[in-house]
Amino acid sequence: MTEGNFVDYVKIYVASGKGGRGSTHLHREKFIEKGGPDGGDGGRGGHVYIVGNEGLWTLFHLKFARHIKAGHGGDGGSSRSTGSDGEDKIIEVPLGTVVKDKETGEVLFEITEHGEKRIVAEGGKGGLGNWHFRSSTNQTPRYAQPGLGGKELDVILELKVLADVGLVGFPNAGKSTLLSVITSATPKIADYPFTTLKPNLGIVAYRDYKSFVMADIPGIIEGAAEGKGLGHYFLRHIERNSTLLFMVPADADDIKKEYDILIDELRRYNAEMLDKDRMLVITKSDMLDEELKAEMKEGLDKDFKDVPYMFISAVAQQGLVELKDKLWQMLNK
Repeated sequence: MTEGNFVDYVKIYVASGKGGRGSTHLHREKFIEKGGPDGGDGGRGGHVYIVGNEGLWTLFHLKFARHIKAGHGGDGGSSRSTGSDGEDKIIEVPLGTVVKDKETGEVLFEITEHGEKRIVAEGGKGGLGNWHFRSSTNQTPRYAQPGLGGKELDVILELKVLADVGLVGFPNAGKSTLLSVITSATPKIADYPFTTLKPNLGIVAYRDYKSFVMADIPGIIEGAAEGKGLGHYFLRHIERNSTLLFMVPADADDIKKEYDILIDELRRYNAEMLDKDRMLVITKSDMLDEELKAEMKEGLDKDFKDVPYMFISAVAQQGLVELKDKLWQMLNK
């Protein structure tokens, strides 16, 4: 999948079908002039469903599907025959999709499981035929119910990437490099900030054929929680990760300061994200000699008493086995 094909936000108009009319038919047969009412019910209007599909990773297939309408129900017929139901419409979405009412901003529901099926617009109920309205005082009712109208609304589909581990860091912290080394993902990598513009997912192979999913989230900048840059588009993808891996390069001017800024951005966006398990990795540590690394550890031990940390180098492939071991323990504790 190319970066341009990753779409995580679409607006679409959905409309369910209206119900069919009930029939006012009166039974007529040879030698039976006044057979009474036998009008059937109208069929229901078609529903619009949203269904989870684990084979999808993006909303790109809905980028140009701006109007989705279900079919109308058929009218009732004679001999109490019910009209046909309107054709349902099914919208398949990747797991982690949030469905919102565009007008109110209300979250209608979230799709998190494969095959999960939810109605976003319910079809109108078919009208009752005149057979239902017969009585001892009105044996030939010549009226029936019209079908109920369908439902129309504009919805927002917003994808929040589902992954076990989310990589958090400033631009150019080495997130894409790490993902490319320990998974089969092939994110765009270069030595300038903001190389990654869309989230990338990769499967990390672990021992005994086990695995977990890692997401490379585009780099956060200070002020992202207020929407600076592409703030909200980046941060919402971290909400579903069970473990956050904070990445700060070894050549950073102040590791603690960078970490605190990242934490503050997450707190201002959604304070609940601070309840997730966290781990700090010092990237690009191949540029450090043992003496400098030992000196840095003294400061890190003071600053990060409650947060585990480790030194890694994705390029030199240093500390990656230990990193996977630690992440697996955190995910399965």
